[in-house]
Amino acid sequence: MTDLHPELDPATGALLQFLAAAGTPPMSQQTPEQARAGFRTLAVDLRDDSLLPPMAEVTDTEVPGPAGSRPARVYRPHADGPLPTVLFLHGGGFVIGDLDTHDLACRTIAEHSRAVVVSLDYRLAPEHPFPAAVEDTVAAADWMVEHTAELGGDHRTGVAGDSAGGNLAAVTAQHLRDRGHELTAQLLIYPVTEMGADTDSFRDNAEGYFLDADTMLWFGAQYAGPAGVDPGDPRLSPRHGDLVGLAPAVVVTAQFDPLRDDGDGYARALADAGVRVEHRQFPGLIHGFVDMGRHSPAADAAVLETCRLFGDLLHR
Repeated sequence: MTDLHPELDPATGALLQFLAAAGTPPMSQQTPEQARAGFRTLAVDLRDDSLLPPMAEVTDTEVPGPAGSRPARVYRPHADGPLPTVLFLHGGGFVIGDLDTHDLACRTIAEHSRAVVVSLDYRLAPEHPFPAAVEDTVAAADWMVEHTAELGGDHRTGVAGDSAGGNLAAVTAQHLRDRGHELTAQLLIYPVTEMGADTDSFRDNAEGYFLDADTMLWFGAQYAGPAGVDPGDPRLSPRHGDLVGLAPAVVVTAQFDPLRDDGDGYARALADAGVRVEHRQFPGLIHGFVDMGRHSPAADAAVLETCRLFGDLLHR
């Protein structure tokens, strides 16, 4: 791989060198099935489950969706209730990822934001292209707000997601606002908010930092489907939606992420629309840092700060 940037977090750099030495082809050169299996190996098979944050209860369930019920998982932290209820949408370019790959993220948010987390296994592309993931997500959000009494126990609600999941969370925040539901907070972790945006960070961090530009383009092609979609559709690119009156937001990005400028721009757009925003761009880190805390103290500190900020909004 190319020389690492001197400002890159050293522990993250060591992880990147380990991954490069494995010689795995980039996702853009794999089938969706191969990419999913490889991601599960990194996120599930290689982790030490004894280090996962303990929960008071973890329950697998199903939630209704437009194409039938979807699997979901409910995380209850060791915290006195009632608690806010948060719908979590996993990342993975709308193509990879599942309930297991983001188990650590959900447990961490539940513990450090002091909330019940409902993780959704939405339909994936290319088998189910846009707008299937959006349809599953907004249906789950509608279900969540109608069942907060038995989930978290009170009216406080949130949406959260990383990367593609951040896109879905942002879209869902707009949906719930339009439906008349007063969402308490939204957490957008290095989100995709403008599909296909050509930014400085997309070019500067195009390769060598875990998520590369070719993989992002591959993800987008899988999600758009053979017919293609209008990139200005707010359900695809929430930056093009109405941002006025949205819930307070935590938006976090990473210095060496192709999506950095996209997320930073959405944070500014929210603030310009009068939305309360807690925005952090974490130096030295890369896309996916939320799952890298066991490798990098800097990533671990960023995750804890992110969860604290989100928790402060949920419990304000």
